[in-house]
Amino acid sequence: MKSILWFTVGIIAGFVVAHQVNQTAQGREFFSSVDAKAKAFGRAVADGYHEREAELRSVADDLVD
Repeated sequence: MKSILWFTVGIIAGFVVAHQVNQTAQGREFFSSVDAKAKAFGRAVADGYHEREAELRSVADDLVD
């Protein structure tokens, strides 16, 4: 139970610190950079997933024929 409390306190403290950092120009720039990198990573994962799905569908279609 005590570890859940510390986990919750840590999350809340992280949000408070992130909010304070986001108030500065450098903080906004940092979070913009992190956001852009996360979106690029997400797009790369999605593209890879769709590419692999197309490959598997092609193989499955060849097996059916």
